[in-house]
Amino acid sequence: MSISAEESPKARVVAALLRDGNRVLLCHRSPHRRWYPDVWDLPGGHVEPGELPGAALARELQEELGIAIATPSDPPAHEVHSDTADMQIWVIEAWTGSPVNAAPEEHDAIEWFTADALGDLALAHDSYLAMFSRVLAAHPA
Repeated sequence: MSISAEESPKARVVAALLRDGNRVLLCHRSPHRRWYPDVWDLPGGHVEPGELPGAALARELQEELGIAIATPSDPPAHEVHSDTADMQIWVIEAWTGSPVNAAPEEHDAIEWFTADALGDLALAHDSYLAMFSRVLAAHPA
């Protein structure tokens, strides 16, 4: 068996579903982004070599939204797997600071959405809408 130079390990990605009552926070990916341009996505990013996923999530939320979270100790609430990436998603309901678009090169907007507005959005992953609905229904405001 041979391994070609084109084969590379899957990207390890972490993301947060920030929930505030009956709303979730999404980031609109800039249209010029190479991956998933012009769609609404969860804040997060890649796990760096040697970094634990929870620590990566805390770092990414600080970098992208300017907020601080406690490193998650629970397993992720949802996972998304593709040919090129494995993403772990945690529901985050407590943070310090007010979310702002601290990474305008990645997102051209951030916005809070209620369940009734989510169905009209172009989302980064097909599984997001069911996950959002499940989280908002399981944790009523």
